[in-house]
Amino acid sequence: MSMFQDANRKQIGTRRKVDLVLHILFLVATSIGIIALMALLIQIMMDGLSRLNLDLFTNYPSRMAAKAGMKSAIVGSIYMVLIMAPISFVLGVGAAIYLEEYAKKNRLTRLIQLNISTLAGVPSIVYGILGLTIFVRGLALERSLLSGALTMTLLVLPIIIVSAQEAIRAVPRARRDASFALGATKWQTVSRSVLPSSISSIMTGVILALSRAIGETAPLVMIGALTFVAFLPESIMDQFTVMPIQIFNWVSRPQLAFHELAAAGIIVLLALLIIMNISAVILRNKYQKHI
Repeated sequence: MSMFQDANRKQIGTRRKVDLVLHILFLVATSIGIIALMALLIQIMMDGLSRLNLDLFTNYPSRMAAKAGMKSAIVGSIYMVLIMAPISFVLGVGAAIYLEEYAKKNRLTRLIQLNISTLAGVPSIVYGILGLTIFVRGLALERSLLSGALTMTLLVLPIIIVSAQEAIRAVPRARRDASFALGATKWQTVSRSVLPSSISSIMTGVILALSRAIGETAPLVMIGALTFVAFLPESIMDQFTVMPIQIFNWVSRPQLAFHELAAAGIIVLLALLIIMNISAVILRNKYQKHI
């Protein structure tokens, strides 16, 4: 009996040592990531705060760093999101509703689901090539704001579909059965019971997907978005630029002043992303309290 207890104590002691080692390993790995991120943010703040002024928001890009701003890039990013958001929301949530509530569970739907999940992890440059082939050349939309918005819609659509499916799937089956028991139709059940219960998670996924699209550069570079735009787009068929491309343009220049402008642009972009993520949290909490 004592031998069994000794072996049990040794086994427990070994497990505790392994647990301690893994705990320290994970803590070190997390600390390295946080320290590297903080160092990068501090460096960006030191370089960019001096150029973070009103001129950055009101001036157009210029070959002279003292007069350069990112007005056209900020407006271009806003326009692109305003076009992309409703298209992505309608198509993404509509596809998720169909796959979860209406589509039969067979090989075809499983194949579609597998493809959607796979597309959610495809590198963004692939969507740029797809947008160049379909929108810029195939539909002859040229290198316009509409082409950029549709290309970025392709990028975020799988993410929105997957997140919306998870949100709809999380609604209890009893809620649907109760609606059917009261005589509601399929669409009435979906629109008045399922969607109100899942809209907070759906909106969170949509906003996070859009925030990813704002920071993407590769797809827009592929379709030929301009790196120097000294005008505001007046229609969806005009050429455009966005903040990541403008930042990339400044970073690629050898002058230190443009690097400072790039750091200031990164601060603006980070602030916009933080605002969007906070909005997602607020919307989720608001709808959860309402429900």
